[in-house]
Amino acid sequence: MQKITRYLCSGLLFLTAAACNTDTGEAGSAAVIPQNPFPGQKILVAYYSHSGNTQAVARQIAQITGADLFALETVQTYPSAYNQLTAQAKKEINAGFRPELKKKVSGWEQYDLIFVGSPNWWGTYAPAVKTFLAQYDFSGKRLVPFFTHGGGGMQHCESDMHQQLPAASFLPAATFPGRSSGAKPADLQNWLEKAAAETL
Repeated sequence: MQKITRYLCSGLLFLTAAACNTDTGEAGSAAVIPQNPFPGQKILVAYYSHSGNTQAVARQIAQITGADLFALETVQTYPSAYNQLTAQAKKEINAGFRPELKKKVSGWEQYDLIFVGSPNWWGTYAPAVKTFLAQYDFSGKRLVPFFTHGGGGMQHCESDMHQQLPAASFLPAATFPGRSSGAKPADLQNWLEKAAAETL
């Protein structure tokens, strides 16, 4: 009975957090909504997300900054089975493959700041993000990379992105543990404020 009660309480806490569209990452702690540290800038959050973890962080960033969201979707979908997915991802990454994307960003020229999000796949970012970065001119724009992971952390994600776009202007990258509820608000706020400080 105690175990059932504990599960029910956990479910109620989850539903409450979802209804408020916030996630504290700590049971019982107050929700923290960071203020936009990039006022007056036109911002795009472009991201690739297979399981929904990167999408959750992308949505948090957009909510805080007032950015437009742009999901990178491949023409050919990836397998849903974990082993098949990881095998295909490894093959594509090793081959430098760039999958075709379904759509392109409208009004690219208007954006000052581009957040680029990806899961950490085999120590780097997803091939769909590689395609995205190759499609646009980043002159006069600042890039802010962010990644989700299952325990691997940053690895080569940030350095590989710098290598693909050596002339681009980057702000500090961040990684967040993969969770469908997104990043902890305090961690997100600290990173955004650090990145914004470098634009001054």
